[in-house]
Amino acid sequence: MPSTPAPAPFTADDYRARMERAVGSAADAGLAGVLVAPGPDLVYLTGYQPTAITERLTVLVLAVGQDPVLVVPTLEAPDAEKAAGAAALTLRDWTDGKDPYEVTAPLLDVDGRFGVSDNAWAMHLLGLQKQLPGTSYVSLTDALPMLRAVKDSHELARVAAAGAAADEAYREILKVRFAGRRETEVAADLAGLLTRFGHSQVDFTVVGSGPNGANPHHEAGERVIERGDMVVLDFGGLKHGYGSDTTRTVHVGEPTAEEQRVHDIVREAQQAGFEAVRPGVACQDVDRAARKVITDAGYGEYFIHRTGHGIGVTTHEPPYMIEGEERPVVPGMCFSIEPGIYLPGRFGVRIEDIVTATEDGSGLRFNNTPHEMAVVE
Repeated sequence: MPSTPAPAPFTADDYRARMERAVGSAADAGLAGVLVAPGPDLVYLTGYQPTAITERLTVLVLAVGQDPVLVVPTLEAPDAEKAAGAAALTLRDWTDGKDPYEVTAPLLDVDGRFGVSDNAWAMHLLGLQKQLPGTSYVSLTDALPMLRAVKDSHELARVAAAGAAADEAYREILKVRFAGRRETEVAADLAGLLTRFGHSQVDFTVVGSGPNGANPHHEAGERVIERGDMVVLDFGGLKHGYGSDTTRTVHVGEPTAEEQRVHDIVREAQQAGFEAVRPGVACQDVDRAARKVITDAGYGEYFIHRTGHGIGVTTHEPPYMIEGEERPVVPGMCFSIEPGIYLPGRFGVRIEDIVTATEDGSGLRFNNTPHEMAVVE
């Protein structure tokens, strides 16, 4: 793959705008603010990721009517000051021996209801509640599920780069030998290829051969891949801080007529899901479009998961393409479309692309490798 320049770093202004949007969204949801612990939300909002997540309290306080404040342990303050978004907030540090909740409590409305990042430690939340018994809390996934969902042009460029890198990894994996090798060996090849094509983090390399392919989240094991096996390849990670996730199903040697038929059904379902993508449609309608094809073909009971999930600074995040999710698709949302059929004890098939909705009313794929079943050796 030709070398492409790394995207320009996000600036303090970018992070300031994100924090302002988060506060506005919190106010719209009837919250007094948002409390963000180390993890994906903190990286998204400030660019700061502690080198180690420990029992010491680190929390970003985004409260309605006040400037952002990042509370950090004193020994970690020098690193926090170097974060790209540091200029858009105030740092407030605390030293060992002091109560960090006493430092944080004055920043909060004593009777406020706050959204809290899902990965916050219970001990920290309980510590704040002890200081401020009139406060209450709700998870960000419940309160502000779309906080990171809609990507701007700079984010979309990163998702596109991650998708293109995953595509290159797939093209290369087709050149390796499958028959006679363990699933773990092919998985290691995939991990190496993702890194080779610019991923800084490999999150998963699913290699499900033969009957193992009927488990959608099968972890590569010691099974030796044989001629005649269908093999599900699902892999992804982070490049430039944004996720990739793609699935293709290949066959070792020529497939049977039934295997080809099942693959064709899944391919048609994936295309139907993609064609349903446009601004304003409910997320569940993408699921319905893909699921109808599989159900009509008589395999509905073997499609055992949602059609898709959002992707961004993590490889799984809202929105979800699932029945009951009436939230509309918005331009800039990035999500997977990955229908599958899983025949227990026999084989599975899944095809997955990351897509977005565009302003012109159509969908755009970030994965562009062929959907036809590749035959490998």
